This record gives sequence, structure tokens and C-alpha cells, in this order.
Amino acid sequence: MRILAMDTSNQTMSTAVIEDQKILAERTINVKRNHSVQIMPAIEQVLKDAALTLEDMDRIAVAKGPGSYTGVRIAVTVAKTLAWTTSTELVGVSSLKVLAGNASPLDESLIVPIMDARRGNLYTGLYTFREGQLLQLEKDRHVSAEEWVEIVARRQRESLQPVQVIGADYIKYQELFESKLKGSLLTLPMYQQLPRASVVAWLGLKEAPVDVHSFVPEYTKLTEAEENWKEANPDQKGGSYIEKY
Repeated sequence: MRILAMDTSNQTMSTAVIEDQKILAERTINVKRNHSVQIMPAIEQVLKDAALTLEDMDRIAVAKGPGSYTGVRIAVTVAKTLAWTTSTELVGVSSLKVLAGNASPLDESLIVPIMDARRGNLYTGLYTFREGQLLQLEKDRHVSAEEWVEIVARRQRESLQPVQVIGADYIKYQELFESKLKGSLLTLPMYQQLPRASVVAWLGLKEAPVDVHSFVPEYTKLTEAEENWKEANPDQKGGSYIEKY
């Protein structure tokens, strides 16, 4: 199966083409650029490098969030548009699961992908490798860093397994994790901290296709506008900020 994959969830932008599990081409940029301007040229380049066209793809895989609201929307919108115009299967993969897929495949180790969600909060989840398969142990969530590190520390005490914390934002919370997890943390090299579209594609092989028209990003928390609306309208039930206006 040939898959075109993309991830613009945060600062890193990554695109890739794989055939079955072989990477044919991959392009990853980790500098602040306008993803909405750069994503299509990047897609065109990896297709060219792979000597394939969009019509040769069997599936399009996209990181569906959480992450930057704008960043997540860019890749999801592009993926939906390309899938619809070419009648190609579309699959979405958690952006946190993509990070977790970068971990060293140590059976039963606790894998903690993190993204900074500001104000001392994280987008995070808990995963593990078991017989080569990436499994989810705790659902993805938006949570305070202090609360989350206590949850992870408790799981580590129960399992006695090493912990791999993955994500470019880990450095912001490194002291907190080290204070609670002490010698159980495994330090990963920087190249494993960035999301890669080839991992999106690899995980996308196992996902069921979604309906192109109804597929939406998974932000894990309400947007700031929706939170402000709910605060200003506490008695309103049902619907969302977007639906109301």
C-alpha cells in the first residue's frame, strides 16, 4: 500500500511517502515557517522524490491533533481536500501517538508523548510497545503537568518499567519529570523527539478509513473562543461556540 502522510500539528512540518512499510521519501522541517504556504510544495517534493503522483496513492494519512489549533487544521484540511479530489482513502492518527511511535521499542516501557499546552498544561497520553505493536494505555488528554507526572509516577511504581518522555517540549518540563521519576527515565536523542510523517504513515496502515466529509481534528480541549463563550454563557446547553454563531 502506498501512503502519503503529513503532520503540521506544531512547529515541525513533516511529509512522507511510503510503500507498505518502506520509506520512499520524507521531508521534515523544524523551523518556524508558515505551514499553510509550505505544505503543498513539501507534498509535491516528496511525491517527486518517490517518482510517484498523487493518483498513485492508496491512502492519505494525517496527524489529526492535538497540537496547535491552526497547525492541526492546516494538515487536516489539505488531507481532506486531496483525498476528496482523488477519491483516495483517508485516515487520521493521533499526533501524540505519532510522537510515541518514535520511542525505542522496548516491550512494556511507559511511553509519554508530550506537547506544551501553555499555562503549565500538557497534551499527553500514555503508550507502550508490546511485541512490536504500539498500544495505548491511557487516553490522550489535556491535563496539568503536575497532575500528569503524578499519574505517570504511580504507573511506573506499579509496573517497575522505564519511562520514555518524548516531544520537543520535554525540556520545559524535564526538571518536574526528573524530580518525580528519578532513575526510571530513559533519555532519548533529539532526533527521536520530533514528529515524523513516516510514523504517521506506518500507524496509518493499521487505521480504518474515515468519511472525508465528517472527519474533523481532535483538539482534546475547547478552543479559547469556545471556552470564553461558555464562560460568558454558563446557562446555555448543547451546541458549540461555532454552531451558535
